[in-house]
Amino acid sequence: MLDPQEFQLKSDEALGKLHRALTKAADEHGFDTDFGGTLTIEFEEPPAKFVISPNAPVKQVWVSAHQKSYKLDWDAARAEFVVPETGMSLKQVVEDAVAKQLGEPVAL
Repeated sequence: MLDPQEFQLKSDEALGKLHRALTKAADEHGFDTDFGGTLTIEFEEPPAKFVISPNAPVKQVWVSAHQKSYKLDWDAARAEFVVPETGMSLKQVVEDAVAKQLGEPVAL
């Protein structure tokens, strides 16, 4: 289990890396992304907003997309945040959500 400082470091690193990948994809696919502690992805057509945020008290990264909430735990063996029930990584969860929103494959 991560201590609070380790969680902050790992979540900031994961969200920063994801934001950089989303920024590259945003130009090609026509959506906006912003990162200031919480990462947001906004779509004009059809309108939607996804939110990816660290939840320090429970040491999870939460993804809110398509009226669903994903709660990802740190997996030390994989060195990434994953959905415990499915094993999907943070990148995979966001990639799938963005692709579903756009109706086309998206690689991050």
